[in-house]
Amino acid sequence: MTSSRPYLIRALYEWIVDNDQTPHLLVDAQQEGVHVPSRHVQDGKIILNVAPEAVRDLLLGNDSIDFNARFNGQPTDLSFPISAVLAIYAKENGQGMVFSDDEGDTPPEAPEPPENTGKPALKLVE
Repeated sequence: MTSSRPYLIRALYEWIVDNDQTPHLLVDAQQEGVHVPSRHVQDGKIILNVAPEAVRDLLLGNDSIDFNARFNGQPTDLSFPISAVLAIYAKENGQGMVFSDDEGDTPPEAPEPPENTGKPALKLVE
């Protein structure tokens, strides 16, 4: 299966905006394919305000996120792979989601199904 990360990012973005909050992305700026203004990177990461009024042409794709934003009054094109997104959250209250490095890459092992003994597994609870 494909990674769930882009779907979760889109859903949380919509939820945050629908609740009149400001969506922010925490991005690993050191990953390959990340194109962000380097002077705004701190400790290898950058926090980006992706509110509809702060960006233009926002594309939350399955492989990358692309948009245009202003930095010091200068329009700047930004682009980075979905895997570089470390978190999406509402600035006002911090609600959102933090992603682990292997989010969606390797699903956990499914438990073994119980052995079928032919007897019903339901119990009467009074």
